Amino acid sequence: MKIYSAILLLLVNFCFSIYAQDYNGKSESIADCEGAMNIIEPGTFSIQLTGKAGRENDLSNYPSLAQTPETNSIWLSFIAPFHGYLTIDAALLDHVGLQMLIFEQSDQNPCAEIHSGLAEIKRYINSNSNTIGLSKNITNDFLYQLELKKGEKIKILFNTSEKIISKLKLIMQFEAFNQSLNIDETKVVDKRNDDFSPFLTAIVRDASNGKPVIANFTIEGLKDNSALYSGSDFFFTIERSGKVKIKCDAQGYFFADRTETVNMNENSELTIWLEPLGQGKSLQLEEIEFYPGTSDFMPSSEGKLRRLKDFMALNSEVKIEIQGHVFAIGDNSFAAQKLSEARAKRVLLYLSENGINKERMVSIGFGNTKPIYPKPQFAYEEQANRRVEIKVVSK
Repeated sequence: MKIYSAILLLLVNFCFSIYAQDYNGKSESIADCEGAMNIIEPGTFSIQLTGKAGRENDLSNYPSLAQTPETNSIWLSFIAPFHGYLTIDAALLDHVGLQMLIFEQSDQNPCAEIHSGLAEIKRYINSNSNTIGLSKNITNDFLYQLELKKGEKIKILFNTSEKIISKLKLIMQFEAFNQSLNIDETKVVDKRNDDFSPFLTAIVRDASNGKPVIANFTIEGLKDNSALYSGSDFFFTIERSGKVKIKCDAQGYFFADRTETVNMNENSELTIWLEPLGQGKSLQLEEIEFYPGTSDFMPSSEGKLRRLKDFMALNSEVKIEIQGHVFAIGDNSFAAQKLSEARAKRVLLYLSENGINKERMVSIGFGNTKPIYPKPQFAYEEQANRRVEIKVVSK
């Protein structure tokens, strides 16, 4: 029994060390600043409180917050899409006191500023009420709305002293400072600076019916137009050749990410198909990659894992089945089956370790029984076969 316990302890320590190496010691938990969920667009959200604090003591260098320990917390990030006023209505399902802290982000490493006690606190509410926020009408539990300029970034912490697994209904609204301001919330967003230069056309469509979808559209890699926009049809001048990265989010849909190569000497066109959320619908995540023959994540998987975590945290009613698939030639072997199961469980473990309730997830492995390409000829086809899929069980 002692030998067995020692071996088990060594295995646990080894797995923990691998996990720590994958993520450079940074916590990805939604209960920690580093794992903050990105609020792409103001709206109504149902967010799950984890029932515990994160792995980091984010507030340790703020003496004034000594009476506000992180006991049961979630962190959010928000970037102002234009100059405007932020209002918040946060209501906890259970009748326990709720706290809210809003920190200003002044550089590229906001969590380091918070950890060192240097980030400015813009708003602080420590209430016995389960409903708090920011409003035009000030009360004991609602402070005045927060003015933010375009591109200004903030971190928001919600916390309660009770270690309960609960849900937070969050309504965020952002009102333009100048009501006549064009804030790119129309159907068409045209950022071309002349009529003759090559341009990129990107349109967002519903995968089930082909209709336009108004979505939040983030693009990186364009010289002057790398930013967040809202619309369904986008036009950008191509001022240099290279790769552009696109992230697309819309309420009621799976998220979609694309990397495209553009040429400054020719026009480019692409369509981003967004899949509506619904029971039985699936999302393929080929970008979640593992070291060959193992269930250990490759560093390139971090971005997609975080996107999945944010999706689950912000859609707390959704329950999913995590499906593992591997690429192997021939019939499904015992090794291929076990590897696919281990990889699916590894994704579930990542999500549960970072604040997503295990009760909302199941994992299953299919070995190599369901390839997208039965006879792959290219490397990208093999990669598509070794994938993780997320299937909505209920919502």
